[in-house]
Amino acid sequence: MPKAQVTFADVGVTVTVPTGTRLIEISEKIGAGIVYGCREGECCTCLTKIISGYENLAPPSVLEDQVLKDNLAPRHHRLACQAQVLGGEIVVKPA
Repeated sequence: MPKAQVTFADVGVTVTVPTGTRLIEISEKIGAGIVYGCREGECCTCLTKIISGYENLAPPSVLEDQVLKDNLAPRHHRLACQAQVLGGEIVVKPA
């Protein structure tokens, strides 16, 4: 199975994960500071800044895209509960 490297800048931890893993799942396992409310992509609590590797995430779903727009999320921010890793290297931090 293809893998990706995800770095959480807030805690200085890099982990190797299988592709398809959501950022919130990784954050929970390593104790990073991404908080969440619904895990359904509706509340925008888990808004996360993608410092680098934005292209290594699956594109936002229609729901995620709308929630980001409704909440005026800055460029290169994603919902950690929705953002799936595709491969490569990604660096993130809680927004």
